[in-house]
Amino acid sequence: MNFGPSARRLLRRLSPERTRVLAVIGLAVISVVFSVIGPKILGRATDVIFSGVIGAQLPAGISKEQAVQAARASGHDNFADMVAAMDLVPGHGIDFGALATALAWALGLYVAASGFMWLQGYLLNDVTQRTVFRLRADVEDKINRLPLRFFDGQPRGELLSRVTNDIDNVSQTLQQTLSQLLTSLLTVIGVLAMMFVISPLLAMIALVTIPVTMLVTGQIAKRSQKHFVAQWAHTGTLNAHIEEAFTGHELVKVFGRGPEVEQVFRERNDALYKASFGAQFISGIIMPTMMFIGNLNYVAIAVVGAVRVATGSMSLGDVQAFIQYSRQFTQPLTQVASMANLLQSGVASAERVFELLDAKEQEPDPAEPVPAATRRGCVEFEHVSFRYDPEQPLIEDLSLVADPGHTIAIVGPTGAGKTTLVNLIMRFYELDAGRITLDGVDITEMRREDLRSQIGMVLQDTWLFGGTIRDNIAYGNPRATDEEIHAAARATYVDRFVRTLPDGYDTVIDEEGGNVSAGEKQLITIARAFLADPSLLILDEATSSVDTRTEVLVQHAMAALRSDRTSFVIAHRLSTIRDADLILVMEAGSIVEQGTHDELLATRGAYHRLYSAQFSGALVSADEETATSGS
Repeated sequence: MNFGPSARRLLRRLSPERTRVLAVIGLAVISVVFSVIGPKILGRATDVIFSGVIGAQLPAGISKEQAVQAARASGHDNFADMVAAMDLVPGHGIDFGALATALAWALGLYVAASGFMWLQGYLLNDVTQRTVFRLRADVEDKINRLPLRFFDGQPRGELLSRVTNDIDNVSQTLQQTLSQLLTSLLTVIGVLAMMFVISPLLAMIALVTIPVTMLVTGQIAKRSQKHFVAQWAHTGTLNAHIEEAFTGHELVKVFGRGPEVEQVFRERNDALYKASFGAQFISGIIMPTMMFIGNLNYVAIAVVGAVRVATGSMSLGDVQAFIQYSRQFTQPLTQVASMANLLQSGVASAERVFELLDAKEQEPDPAEPVPAATRRGCVEFEHVSFRYDPEQPLIEDLSLVADPGHTIAIVGPTGAGKTTLVNLIMRFYELDAGRITLDGVDITEMRREDLRSQIGMVLQDTWLFGGTIRDNIAYGNPRATDEEIHAAARATYVDRFVRTLPDGYDTVIDEEGGNVSAGEKQLITIARAFLADPSLLILDEATSSVDTRTEVLVQHAMAALRSDRTSFVIAHRLSTIRDADLILVMEAGSIVEQGTHDELLATRGAYHRLYSAQFSGALVSADEETATSGS
């Protein structure tokens, strides 16, 4: 959307490689100088041949001046002017020695120019790859500094497209355009200088193509620019849809929504096709247009040059060299124009990457963090307020204390703020007001790494990575020994099913854990959290995917492991939190009831309604429940 500023910002990323860039420029200058001198030397070779041909036709034994006078006396003034401008000896043919010398110089210059150009390309490739390497590293570091709120508003496929497709496109653009742009610019300057040396008149004719070229290229590029922006935007949208559809492939099949998914794919694919076609077609007009302008320039130079040779104002070799220079002059302009599509595509991708790099980061850790004095697991909420949407209240003025070693259960309807509560403890989101302390220390005064190292968390949605079962458990504590891993596995009943597998703990599972059941995946994640030995344990519906028998076993294991640590348990199955030391009932971001299981049932309030709905099947309205309570 802003080609100039984005292109300059992209070029500024080359600044750490300024030494290599200067070397690249120096090699390019030497290569172009050698290439530019070549046509002039070849023009000299042409003059040697032409002078020899003309000289052989003149009578031997007379001087050039006598031959010129004889031609004028016979009425051939143009021929006389041409002979007068030539370096020849009447009666002598081609000087093959001088011709060989000129051709040898030309060959040597072209070979040297190619060698320097190859070395320049080698260094430039190194510069480009180092720059893209740093860009990828910066994006990776940036992602780690972004708050969870950023990812909530970004489709995963769109984000992946920026990190992969767009960065690859930037790399390709830098690789294919930097060398060509530099060489083209230097070639235009060098050729233009030689053209003015040979013939200022013809040079002025050639210069007419520059404003015409800039005008044509600018008009076409302006029309194609929006299509390139749309092209990469549609690429990200399509990738987001594909990632979503493939991730939820089973769900799509279950509900028979394949046709709808395919229709959305066709629509987005069609939008990408139209944007890509428009971008490439419009920008592709530049090349044939530039070739047409170049051919008109070539014709004008050939006609004017022929007239000047005929009048003796120029030698044939100079005209031949000038024609070569005119080709060398228009060729880089044409090449630069033809790269407009690649440049616009690369800068459009760079803009998308820069948008990610410019995203607002999470608040930095304090310069002088305060470590927790103890690892007791005492958590206190002091008048905490938080909103995802500034216009929509969620948690307002919430205060509570979780004593060390206690189990705090959080229940309530969907959207009440249960998961938000534990996310605030993890400092995944920043508070709008109030504070949260861990063992008396404000969590904002601690490094996030120190805070989270004291917390073990098991989510409802399991996450396993490609690797062995041992590796997945050890993710909670990379320094753990095999004995500690096996102990955690036995405590969470993972060992029981692992030993039935052919490879045991060395069994390799994929990222989605497709070769183990849903309950087994959950048990592995629980074992991972226990291995971390945290002072604070957070279980967000951690047993939702475990069968009834396994759930009982896991409850016993968690009861033993919770004995010396504070635990927050989010649960919809109220049977799993009967023994909790404190149960918090949340509605609309507020704690409406708190107490033990028996105390809350006795009050016959919100918790009683939830419990009755699960175990008695009595789905009564709030009024009926109130009436029943009153009677």
